[in-house]
Amino acid sequence: MEAAVAAGADALGFVFYPPSPRAVTPEQAAQLCAGLPPFVTAVGLFVDAAPESVRATLDRVPLDLLQFHGDESPDDCAIYGRRWIKALRMRPDIDLAAERARYAGSAGLLLDAYDPARAGGTGRCFDWDRIPPEIAPDIVLAGGLDADNVAEAIARVRPYGVDVSGGVEAAKGLKDPNRINAFMQGVRDGDTRR
Repeated sequence: MEAAVAAGADALGFVFYPPSPRAVTPEQAAQLCAGLPPFVTAVGLFVDAAPESVRATLDRVPLDLLQFHGDESPDDCAIYGRRWIKALRMRPDIDLAAERARYAGSAGLLLDAYDPARAGGTGRCFDWDRIPPEIAPDIVLAGGLDADNVAEAIARVRPYGVDVSGGVEAAKGLKDPNRINAFMQGVRDGDTRR
């Protein structure tokens, strides 16, 4: 966490999805959030979680933004009265304009690679040319990003932000400060190419 903050990350995600190797408990997340600087956004990631589980997490963890990464409907996402984003996996037949309209109550969309067996964390990119330019300012781009491709992704897509997890890990769930720094340098390089 400290390495990401020191490198200039605007947000940190806390995964509340037990099958993930990156999962944390609400108690762990609360302790980590207590150490966040005031302008770093704490994001809670949920995958088809029961509402009572999300509410119990919100009672313990000071999350600024909720990220729903499963098959949640707009109503499922909005019931907590918090700012939220909806992650969409880039299925071959997805209509991004229709999905943006469907999730109009969200703060934005996170676009990730599609894998029929996994809700995220695939480590794979998708074809960025599938993103209509008019939608790009409303998205956070994810899926297979790392220090080697993030500058190009930003320059080509022009998203609001980028999301990384596996691309800065030495092993599943183990973040590497050197990879974090290299990724953040790539973000800065991509911003200058916009």
